[in-house]
Amino acid sequence: MRKIFFDIETSNIFADVGKNDPSLLDLAVVGIYDSESDKYSCFEQSELTALWPLMEKADLLIGFNSDHFDIPLLDKYYPGNLSAIKSVDIMKEIKNVLGRRVGLGHVARVTLGTGKNGHGLDAIEWWKKGLKDKVKEYCLQDVKVTKELYDFALKNGYVQIEDGTNKIKIQLDTSGWEKRNNSAMTQTMPFY
Repeated sequence: MRKIFFDIETSNIFADVGKNDPSLLDLAVVGIYDSESDKYSCFEQSELTALWPLMEKADLLIGFNSDHFDIPLLDKYYPGNLSAIKSVDIMKEIKNVLGRRVGLGHVARVTLGTGKNGHGLDAIEWWKKGLKDKVKEYCLQDVKVTKELYDFALKNGYVQIEDGTNKIKIQLDTSGWEKRNNSAMTQTMPFY
């Protein structure tokens, strides 16, 4: 099964566009891990034509808050519909059990003992200052943490959060995550 783990960073925030709508934001970079090539890569907006074939060949797209944020924003640039590819949004899976959203950094720190190397707002400031390599490094760290969290949940059936000083196990039903449904595409749409 070919899995693409991904995360995006934007060059602006919701306050800049006046609405809480991810599709109104501007993409800075997309970071991915491709299980087929076993490689991490970053793509700037001008390089998206190289990203689409990788995503289209994926059996599964995996992210954190990806169904709510990343996929709607990427669909703004994609000539097809990324929602047609099977996806697992780890934040959504946690929210379905817990009843509320929890950040990637928190879940990773409590579950894995590791975390993020900054904050999304930091990445926007770095981008504005021209520190593109720093933004890419930050984005790829989020992809790495997302992959490690997914692998942990798949193996153990849970992730953890802290509530005060107590660790709480969030049991996740991972049984359908890697079931094939022939959702991978074979070419970029639309046809030219």
